[in-house]
Amino acid sequence: MENEATGTFDVKLAPIGSGDGPIGGMSIDKTFHGGLQGTSVGQMLAFRSAVEGSAGYVAMERVTASLEGRQGSFILQHSGLMDKGALSLTVVVVPVSATEGLAGLTGTMSVVVTPGRHDYQFRYTLPD
Repeated sequence: MENEATGTFDVKLAPIGSGDGPIGGMSIDKTFHGGLQGTSVGQMLAFRSAVEGSAGYVAMERVTASLEGRQGSFILQHSGLMDKGALSLTVVVVPVSATEGLAGLTGTMSVVVTPGRHDYQFRYTLPD
């Protein structure tokens, strides 16, 4: 049965490397609040076009958290595109990446960004 956790997260991004090329790297540090309680670390690669609102990014993020009272970690894979402001984002749990009490976790995450706030909706399944 699919479950849903919702909440907010705080995120800190910091440049990695010199930034001289067309593709930039960033470190990701998040704190999740709500149905998913925990932290994450990750890395992002991104490209921003000369056309306003057009960019692409990929990222891998290791989440260490509590979900339904079960503690463990899992990997999220991000793939995002912006086409002149139109956003397309896919965030999925990497298969067989979950550990400890979250072993067997599968799911997808939706993110809504508004000024000063990041909300998530995590749709997932966990084995009994």
